[in-house]
Amino acid sequence: MVPISPQDQDAMMTLMPRVPHKGALVANTVLAAYTFNPLQHLAGISPYFEHEEPYLDPNPPQGCNVTRAAYLIRHSAIYANDFDYEEYIEPFTDKLKNTTVDWSKAGPLSFLSTWKIPIDDDDLEELTRVGELQSFMLGTVVRIRYPNLRRPRKMWTSTAERAVDSALFFMRGITDWNNSTELVQVPENKAAGANSLTPYKGCPKYSSSAGSKESSEYKALYTKPLIERFRNLAPQFNFTSDDIVGMQQLCGYETVIRGSSPFCSPDLFAPNDWLAFEYTEDVRYHYNVGYGNPISGVLGFPWVKATASTLLADEADEDIYLSFTHRELPPTVVVALGLFNNSMYSGADAPNATMPPSKQNHARAWRSSRIIPFLGNIAIEKMACDSYGYDVGDYFRVLVNRSPQQMPDCADGPGESCSKSKFEEFIRQRGELLGGYTDRCSPEYNNSTDVLSIYDNNA
Repeated sequence: MVPISPQDQDAMMTLMPRVPHKGALVANTVLAAYTFNPLQHLAGISPYFEHEEPYLDPNPPQGCNVTRAAYLIRHSAIYANDFDYEEYIEPFTDKLKNTTVDWSKAGPLSFLSTWKIPIDDDDLEELTRVGELQSFMLGTVVRIRYPNLRRPRKMWTSTAERAVDSALFFMRGITDWNNSTELVQVPENKAAGANSLTPYKGCPKYSSSAGSKESSEYKALYTKPLIERFRNLAPQFNFTSDDIVGMQQLCGYETVIRGSSPFCSPDLFAPNDWLAFEYTEDVRYHYNVGYGNPISGVLGFPWVKATASTLLADEADEDIYLSFTHRELPPTVVVALGLFNNSMYSGADAPNATMPPSKQNHARAWRSSRIIPFLGNIAIEKMACDSYGYDVGDYFRVLVNRSPQQMPDCADGPGESCSKSKFEEFIRQRGELLGGYTDRCSPEYNNSTDVLSIYDNNA
């Protein structure tokens, strides 16, 4: 097993979700203090956590046993994303190196007089020690979650080092140390079309910059008062909107490197400031890989279709299918499944109206912090059920970071799960709506495919 030092255990306990005792009661809710954790509102920079909404029990419903499962997992915590570092963090820290401001007299910014950046250019995109620990821990948790399922004989990952390393540490948690599990590396090849864990790379209709314009509009609004406040503390330092974003990003990145960060201090940013940062990112992801981009569901459907096929089959090579990828794919799978749709019950198909760049929609379902924190995962479980009031048979349910989510028009089973016949119909209808990767992406190469076949033993 991987040895864990006491210091690593402390950091791990700080960053892993804590579940209260089932018998715990709040003695007086009237006097309950307001609490806020910025680490759960950092969008794609949030350390892994499990949110409870919609408060459905994550355990299998009474009378049900999980017989097969599939997971799509984003890589674990890294030192910094290339874009975040080059666009926001490095320009801010370079300004710090060249300023003559006496930070010791700058109130809540006084820590900058001794603070040192924890990120080196050589570390970009690499897993942090905390990221390694969390991958191992999540693998252990998944092993405990499914005690009756066979250990995986294969796992799949995109070829980026951070994804491979996440898979390897997860593997150590879910299997025995001297296991024989094969890690299959799936090339991040544009010409692979849909047969990839990075299908967006082979889709010319997808642009990595989508959403930047809309999110920039809200960024300018929410950072304006913060710029004025910080300039009042340090008039010689020319704070900009990008500096504010870089500081808030450092809260997350430094925490998964050092275990904590002064940039997370409530004296520096209030809860509303963090919610504004989160909304800016939610707008960006909405137009990039969410319901604001018509191609999103098309990119996510091949994984949904392939996973449904492995779960619906009478027999399968694995009891649990585990795949590791980047932050872009899980949100497209969410869209393909119809989850976290702000306009689901509105009777109108106007998703962009629900994410205005001029003001926050606090009631939105689309929150990237709950979808793609580091190690964010989407699971589809197959369950054999003999529950009161339901037919005996197979049922299916979706979990996002362990929280059960109701599939639209597919919740006729115990615990809001979906019966086999309904699930088959649901997948067929989603295919009619979102299938046809090659036609819709219009790639320039000739050997594209609409099918994700990496789980096929003969592929």
